[in-house]
Amino acid sequence: MPLDNPNIANPVLVTSPLSKLYHWEQHHPEQHYMTQPVANAEERTYTWAQTAEQARKVAAKLKGFGYEPGTRIAILAKNTADWIITDLGIMMAGYVSVPIFATAGSDTISYVLDHAQCPLMFIGKLDSTDAIKEVLAKKDLVSVNFPFPDLPGAHEWDDFINVEPMQESPVPDMNDIMTIIYTSGSTGQPKGVVHTYQSICWAAQNSLNALTVTDQDRIMSYLPLAHITERVLVELASFYSGMTLRFVESLDTFTRDVKACQPTLFISVPRLWTKFQMGVLGKIPQKKLNFLLSIPFVGKKVAAKIREEMGLGAARLWASGSAPLAPATIEWFTRIGVNISEGWGMTENSAYGTSSVPFRKDKIGSIGRAYDGVDLRIASDGEIQVKSPCNMIGYYKDQEKTSGVFTNDGYLRTGDKGEIDAEGYVRITGRLKDIFKTEKGKYVTPAPIEAKIMENPIVEQVCVTGTNLPQPIALLVLSEDARRQNKDEISASLSATLASVNAKLESHQKLDRIVVFSQEWSIENDLLTPTLKVKRHVIEERFKSVILGDYDDKIVWHHE
Repeated sequence: MPLDNPNIANPVLVTSPLSKLYHWEQHHPEQHYMTQPVANAEERTYTWAQTAEQARKVAAKLKGFGYEPGTRIAILAKNTADWIITDLGIMMAGYVSVPIFATAGSDTISYVLDHAQCPLMFIGKLDSTDAIKEVLAKKDLVSVNFPFPDLPGAHEWDDFINVEPMQESPVPDMNDIMTIIYTSGSTGQPKGVVHTYQSICWAAQNSLNALTVTDQDRIMSYLPLAHITERVLVELASFYSGMTLRFVESLDTFTRDVKACQPTLFISVPRLWTKFQMGVLGKIPQKKLNFLLSIPFVGKKVAAKIREEMGLGAARLWASGSAPLAPATIEWFTRIGVNISEGWGMTENSAYGTSSVPFRKDKIGSIGRAYDGVDLRIASDGEIQVKSPCNMIGYYKDQEKTSGVFTNDGYLRTGDKGEIDAEGYVRITGRLKDIFKTEKGKYVTPAPIEAKIMENPIVEQVCVTGTNLPQPIALLVLSEDARRQNKDEISASLSATLASVNAKLESHQKLDRIVVFSQEWSIENDLLTPTLKVKRHVIEERFKSVILGDYDDKIVWHHE
């Protein structure tokens, strides 16, 4: 599929991931690379030599199928060492990887397999195999299980790689397509974002300088590898830096696995940072914590103990992305010595747009400055637009959408609205498509209002809406701890938040009420994307009757 990349005037020299693999294989074969926890507290460990040998076996087996160069090969799995090995094997065989989120439903899996025309799929750890079983019952494709029990594929891993490893060490043309990443689909069907080796690896290679990553670093790989951020800043960055990876056995063992890893770099998303915070406050009430942190010497010891209990005692860099993290939450973490740097990027630009590294307390609330090599501008309508060598080359099989997402001079239209200060720090002020018009014909941008509501620590999820309503309203879900608290106290807290937020808003933006949902929004009930972003359009459609309801109270309790 020949697509010209309008973003690269002078391509920067980038080394392929396979070239780096061969380097580690030859020069540091016995160096530890990956740790995969398995059942009963056991572990599988991989050196660079072992990783390369298994990747060579995957490549040899795939080549044996006789597929044309550039054939798309799917991976449906949670993060494991086998995911990384398989990705390398796909590259080595000259094919294109198509990762699918492990939480995807049968319709999404079928759509991606059909759209990308994948003849073979690797299946790994999943919370539920129902969706893939349904797909396999209807489709004629080769299916291979990673080495975990109770998977529905036709071929077992050990049998599949029971071949002689590929002996040659092929290096791809950097303009070849490396991967097609299907967006998580907060609106409609996912789009296949096409990245060449040059585009996606430019971001990964440059991240080492931006984040000062070395072979002495350790990182957890637990956010979906099907998502661009984990792929670039964890998987691909590990090839370029030689840092070590550790995976998670299960959600129940997450804290244990983080403690075992002792990560020096830790990347998370707002919802998980909030859960960390709630976990701390579940053990130490805020008033007591404030008192302890205020005592000289004692405060530092308490903060260090909290970081240690979180498994982040050795971390030197903490980051958050995917969605805005409330400034109040970042400030809370700074008090315990966890300085969270927010970053911003999209699948379309290899998640490599801006970064707040190094952390600056006076810039909390911003997404940082553009990375070196990224040209960022604010268009006349407030849209953030970027041009860089890591921009995608297009949407797979969709030239119309590809043309529409790039400006005539080659900038990517991000859909995010923002503003930039004198030092180049950018603040996101909302999404162009999220802006809605009230019954009065006034436009409202929900993101800043949602950020203000999220400053109340009892709020875990929020969606401000109000198309054709007299005034906007806020739909929200309480934190797990708050859901167990006295209802009157919670109502009083939310009423105070409502009054405080409304006091800072223009008349047409003021919230009429808050609707509290008893059931959390999740990937499973299709109200969150796999990267834990709220699916605004799904919430608005599913709860239309709730949104349009007539209420007397300012705090409304909705029971699904």
